Amino acid sequence: MKFTELGLLPELLRAVDDTGYSEPTPIQREAIPVVLQGRDLMACAQTGTGKTAGFTLPLLQRLMIGRQDRLSRAMSKAPRALVLTPTRELALQVEESVRTYAKHLPLTSLAMFGGVGMNPQIAALRRGVDILVACPGRLLDHVNQRTLDLSAVEILVLDEADRMLDMGFIRDIRKILALLPARGARQNLMFSATFSDEIKQLATGFLHDPAYVEVARRNAPAESVRQKVIPLDRERKKDALLHLFETKGWHQVLIFARTKHGADALARLLEKNGIRSAALHGNKTQGARVRALTEFKEGKLAALVATDIAARGIDIDQLPYVINYELPNVAEDYVHRIGRTGRAGAEGEAYSLVCHDEKDYLKGIERLIKKDLERLVLPGFEPLLSLEHPAKPNPPRPGQARQGQGRKPVSAAPRQGRSTQTAGACRTEPGGMAGRPVPCLQRHGSRHH
Repeated sequence: MKFTELGLLPELLRAVDDTGYSEPTPIQREAIPVVLQGRDLMACAQTGTGKTAGFTLPLLQRLMIGRQDRLSRAMSKAPRALVLTPTRELALQVEESVRTYAKHLPLTSLAMFGGVGMNPQIAALRRGVDILVACPGRLLDHVNQRTLDLSAVEILVLDEADRMLDMGFIRDIRKILALLPARGARQNLMFSATFSDEIKQLATGFLHDPAYVEVARRNAPAESVRQKVIPLDRERKKDALLHLFETKGWHQVLIFARTKHGADALARLLEKNGIRSAALHGNKTQGARVRALTEFKEGKLAALVATDIAARGIDIDQLPYVINYELPNVAEDYVHRIGRTGRAGAEGEAYSLVCHDEKDYLKGIERLIKKDLERLVLPGFEPLLSLEHPAKPNPPRPGQARQGQGRKPVSAAPRQGRSTQTAGACRTEPGGMAGRPVPCLQRHGSRHH
């Protein structure tokens, strides 16, 4: 199927052609006709399969068709479509897509998020905005200051709805829904990479007789991503990461760290070893975040070290590698992470550096995706403790003594040259990220580790 077969306006087809795409992805094939019909939609697709274009293209067409029905100039300045996103990066990404596909249409858009001044946003609202892409917190700030009127919204989109719930936006979402026209008077679209039972419960509260589209197995990562687990001891992770950069010649890698502090420390380590890097997390100013993302997209940075929340809006064509320096606490986040590569049919690779006390996180991920991930042991970085559970010993036969029974006890004294602490075990320290594993900062060999 071609985009020309979906019934889109010529102006939209020109914009799609300008991007170099001719065939819609599965989610776009399924979602676009439903949205064009004016139906509510609940759509589930893997990250990187084109969800944004799946709602942006038909949304723009429906706004153009209804544009002549606008009766007053005052009404024409109020937003007609509202897209809610959980993070600033995703808001910027979606609004960029809106501008890309609306380049031949007389429609305006605005990305609205916190961390920047409100005055430029107020000025844009006064000039008139057709499509508002917003984070819930800043949107409600404008509502409270009476600088935003939502009474004219015809189409509501909840993007990354699962992350909205994870980040605790449910109360803000309900406040926003109360400010919009009645449910039956607007079109409602929900897009997400995963759909939990809580998400479905939320959907029943604001979707009206929705169509349901799911183009991939629930919580499944993209098949185009080759996933590998590198088992190793935690104190070797930094050296192993440097080794991979050195031996594989990586030039554009998105690395996930669990904390903001960890992301900063890892970016500094890479820079110190000659690898152009930057950290991306919520404590960075908006200018610093935009600059880091832009330089990474342009290939000026070899590595971008990000936390889960900050990385939600990263959409880079042909991103070859994703590294999980630390596994996420929540298994679903793994799917979102590796979905940054292997997008729109391209191939990608995802490596996870996993130490012994992350094995429960790994088990949760493998249960979620219903797949055992391939283990790749790096020469020289073999772990002292396995990620796998040891085999249970066979019970003794009747009359046979259990193993070790009646034997001389083995001395508990450590062998010469070895610490009494279990070698290779990941350690935790009081105050270390609420009991989470703390990376070792000792020097090993000639490198900081």
